[in-house]
Amino acid sequence: MKLNERGRGKFKPAPDLTKEQVRAILFEKIAEEASFIMDDEADEELLNRTDFRNDKFNVIGLFSGCGGLDLGFELAGLAAVIGEEKAMEAFKDKDAYNKVRHKSVFHTIYTNDIFKEANGTYKLNFPDHIVQHEKDIRKVKNFPKCNIVLGGFPCPGFSEAGPRLIDDERNFLYIHFVRCLMQTQPEFFVAENVKGMLTLGKGEVVKQIIEDFASAGYKIKFKLLNARDYGVPQLRERVIIVGVRNDINFTYEFPKPTHGEGKGLRPYVTLRDAIWDLRENPGPYFTGSFSTIYLSRNRKKKWDEQSFTIQASGRQAPLHPDGPEMVKVDKDEWLLPGGEELNRRLSVKEIARIQTFPDWFEFSSGNSKSLNGRLDKIYKQIGNAVPVLLAKAVAQPIADWAYAQIKSGQHKQREVIQLSLLV
Repeated sequence: MKLNERGRGKFKPAPDLTKEQVRAILFEKIAEEASFIMDDEADEELLNRTDFRNDKFNVIGLFSGCGGLDLGFELAGLAAVIGEEKAMEAFKDKDAYNKVRHKSVFHTIYTNDIFKEANGTYKLNFPDHIVQHEKDIRKVKNFPKCNIVLGGFPCPGFSEAGPRLIDDERNFLYIHFVRCLMQTQPEFFVAENVKGMLTLGKGEVVKQIIEDFASAGYKIKFKLLNARDYGVPQLRERVIIVGVRNDINFTYEFPKPTHGEGKGLRPYVTLRDAIWDLRENPGPYFTGSFSTIYLSRNRKKKWDEQSFTIQASGRQAPLHPDGPEMVKVDKDEWLLPGGEELNRRLSVKEIARIQTFPDWFEFSSGNSKSLNGRLDKIYKQIGNAVPVLLAKAVAQPIADWAYAQIKSGQHKQREVIQLSLLV
């Protein structure tokens, strides 16, 4: 609950509720949310077109964006079937990858997102059988049956929210992720969010979210991972939440770092490794002056380092490593020697590489009249995405288990029981 005072940070500890009480309140809240959703025949027709396969682990993506998380899962599913080396080699070339991607143990059948340009990008890069639903998730009444649900749910408002989110009158979009789980009861789900989620409300926010996911019938694990530990040339910390349905005999373990400075680890991937070859032909990039806020901290990494976190904004894109280093002159003030003439932001092709999208991945830019406007749509998509190789690392333990289940004949589709209060 939240005190009736304005401003942030005025929290008091959440009341201790039993799992049964949390579940009851959550069901009541979701039932209330669902009661506002109108029946839509077009939606039902859409769901009827999903390409559900009994010989695969069927995936649906919520808040799917341009598909970084989905692509990483697909790649992990392919590696489980044909081997790591062959999968990664094929991934470099669009034609080679398209010839084998259908072998992945993961089979995406449905996505939901309201970002038009991101949906356009998804359509350009993923198989045609995937049903794309460009609709506010709060207005989607039913979701297709599946085995896995993926999604990086947005978190606007969390910093102003009381710790008992299920008691809050405002809509929190993660509740609709939970609603999807309650409807479809997949074997697994994977959710991603920003590092700040761990400290909001003095830790009460993440506590509530985990309780709500668990109440849907899942064993939950969550961990803060840094993308650079898994071959991504970027300092990017994200919270990964993994749920395994209570009746599934599988214990998920987060992947151990593959890159770093310790014994047996591969060296971190640097900016030199990732984008050096693009120096002469970087492609288009966001142009314009640098604001006082932009110059309040260092924005330039060296060639032998990893990039700063790629943000969902062209104007806030990190600077290219070439040119003079920034100079700190005060607490929140840095100088950019040479101005714009000797410094530029990273291009969309460069940040796509830093997010570990393959070069063949195409991005839809919309129809803005200005080049910066069109580019910003792409920066937003890439910055919002989960790095593909981070997604693959998180997915690989599930992919290996799933493929073993299919090979042994133990993968049996269970009729999904639709909870009457949700449909």
